Amino acid sequence: MKAIVTVVGKDQVGIIAGVCNTLAALNVNVLDISQTILQGYFTMMMVVDLALCQKPFEDLSAALDGFGRERSLSIRIQREDIFESMHQI
Repeated sequence: MKAIVTVVGKDQVGIIAGVCNTLAALNVNVLDISQTILQGYFTMMMVVDLALCQKPFEDLSAALDGFGRERSLSIRIQREDIFESMHQI
């Protein structure tokens, strides 16, 4: 199963590394990543593969949320099928 991870917050050192380390610790593979900085705000969108993740989706979401709170970032993860359904016309 694939999922979409979004990260938004004030730019700071180590955001990408921290998010990727959190995902790697849970055996989540990053398939694609796009990031930019807009007027001092960091934005990132990732497509990840959850096939090898042994934890429930809720635990993965909580781990990302915990990292985000520590760094004052908004981090969300959605299953790809739900994300696509929400963004179709």
